[in-house]
Amino acid sequence: PFYASFFICIFFFFFYYTVSITLCSFSLTSVAKTPSASFFTAIIVAVVLSLLDAIVKPLLILLTLPATILTLGLFLFVINASIILIDAYFVHGFEVQSFWHALLFGALLSFFNSLVHKKAFPEQIQKEEM
Repeated sequence: PFYASFFICIFFFFFYYTVSITLCSFSLTSVAKTPSASFFTAIIVAVVLSLLDAIVKPLLILLTLPATILTLGLFLFVINASIILIDAYFVHGFEVQSFWHALLFGALLSFFNSLVHKKAFPEQIQKEEM
């Protein structure tokens, strides 16, 4: 049925988002899970980050539309970093040292997500290119 494939897609999305967050936190020493945190913390970070991306980020984009237009879209990096800092505030065990580290973490997270998406859904990419 439809709902079964929907839940499988949601599960896969959270899984690769969690793996991307874990890879990014290991590659950056300034953005990390605390030593007492585990893979479960990365799952919580992925869930909270997804909720913030779905609810708060569109509102921030709408409110900062003039700045986004003036900077030709570069202000979206600032919004991504702000979302990551909000996530670090809410999730115990996930720390970001500064805004610049959140900006770098967001760029790396986007890179890893696009890499995984390209490998996981090659047929969708071929359809989009046509």
